Amino acid sequence: MISMKIKLYKSLFLFALTSQITLAQVDVVYKDLVWSDEFNTDGALNVNNWFHQIQLPAGGSWYNNEVQHYTNLSSNSYVQAGVLNLVAQKENYTNQGVTKEYTSARLNSKFAFKYGRVDIKAKIPVAAGTWPAIWMLGKNVNEDGGYFDSTEGTVNWPACGEIDILEHGITRSHPINYIQSALHTPSSHGETINVGGAVANSDIDRNYHIYSMNWSPNAISFLLDGVLYYTYNPSIKDAETWPYVDEQYILLNIALGGVAGEIPSDFSESRMQIDYIRVYQNNSPTKKMESKVSKKSKSVK
Repeated sequence: MISMKIKLYKSLFLFALTSQITLAQVDVVYKDLVWSDEFNTDGALNVNNWFHQIQLPAGGSWYNNEVQHYTNLSSNSYVQAGVLNLVAQKENYTNQGVTKEYTSARLNSKFAFKYGRVDIKAKIPVAAGTWPAIWMLGKNVNEDGGYFDSTEGTVNWPACGEIDILEHGITRSHPINYIQSALHTPSSHGETINVGGAVANSDIDRNYHIYSMNWSPNAISFLLDGVLYYTYNPSIKDAETWPYVDEQYILLNIALGGVAGEIPSDFSESRMQIDYIRVYQNNSPTKKMESKVSKKSKSVK
């Protein structure tokens, strides 16, 4: 009982500390939990929250020369001991008339939102040839096989806007624990210049870290364990630079090969583990107040 209380106090302290750090670094602070998945029930994913995107793009292969099949198999995505497991593995698998040597999972959230903060507590795989990603797309994206496509898909990528909360595996020139965030818009996409990143203070595949994205009407900021490392805030916000005016949904996946590099011959499997995903919004967002120091500086000038 004492140990449980200590853990609770530690959790409350860390939450308060993270809230203070976030308050000091983002332009709008979102406090109200509006959607989450805590992954507390073992077995299959909550069908009210998640959709398996398995339809191959035209031509029979996923983008960026990736080599995996995305499946709805329980071996590629399942909940165990309070954790979501996304598993990429080597195995021959035939679907939609195409046989591939690797399988993985690509999940779409059935929840979409406009403005707010996303917190994801996760372990991220770092194996060579893997490209794990936690990201977002406009709900209006025209992408056959996506959850919202049949009812909302009217805009092609990148006009729908893409927010990459976390990627690993396509930045091999960086240290192994470097995580990257990126924005893809009509003005900059593919090898976009709108990128930022940070190196975690411990191995991201062995330790949980909290990856956060804070999206306001004016800026999109990214934080690692409560510490800001990149903000996208173009001076001119129009359809070319700022397509982030419509709801977006969350995607989770592990891609294999292609731009992630060669897959080693001894590869068997690699997994992303997610403890929780939480989305916060406000009915009336509270803007960060200017500091007294900045006001005094302005008056002196």
